[in-house]
Amino acid sequence: MKKIDLKKKYKPFYSERKGSMSIVEVPEFKYLQCSGQGNPNTSADYQNAIEALYALSYKIKFAIRESKDVDYGVMPLECLWWMDDMNEFSRDRIDEWKWSAMIMQPNFITKEIVEAACQEVSKKKQLPYLDKIELVDFCDGLSAQIMHIGSYADEAPTIDKLHKYIAGNGFERHGKHREIYLNDPRRTAPENLKTIIRQPIINP
Repeated sequence: MKKIDLKKKYKPFYSERKGSMSIVEVPEFKYLQCSGQGNPNTSADYQNAIEALYALSYKIKFAIRESKDVDYGVMPLECLWWMDDMNEFSRDRIDEWKWSAMIMQPNFITKEIVEAACQEVSKKKQLPYLDKIELVDFCDGLSAQIMHIGSYADEAPTIDKLHKYIAGNGFERHGKHREIYLNDPRRTAPENLKTIIRQPIINP
């Protein structure tokens, strides 16, 4: 059986040393994506979206292992966060945040594979967000990123540090704030959570 380590293959985009920041050129990837709006800490829609994304991602993984004799690990959850006016984007207005929850897929995954997996999942589970998941191509492009270690609620100083790094290197923020969650918060103490925070940038 052929094994693919996607985290290793795309290491520059799924790892970052503690205390360091880097500028990376992120290529286009395929993602399963589900979008909504509201506070992720209290929104049932957000939790339903994540449950559906993982259920579908694992069903696809097992289908590929059986049909193509290829095995790979399911990638971490990622989220895009934004407001229509990013100048107003702050934790104080978290109830107004829009989000797209995403899990990166191998580049050989097709819409037909996703549709077949959706049908199989729906036979066993009632997941209200399953039919809202799409397979999309998305490219962050030129971006700055930093590793945050600790609670999600304590990200503000890390985000501020990243924004100052961007401005200090002559760039401007562009597009949506991305977070990549490298741990399962159900199994990891808040102080040990690892999150890559990424911000697309442009030359002014």
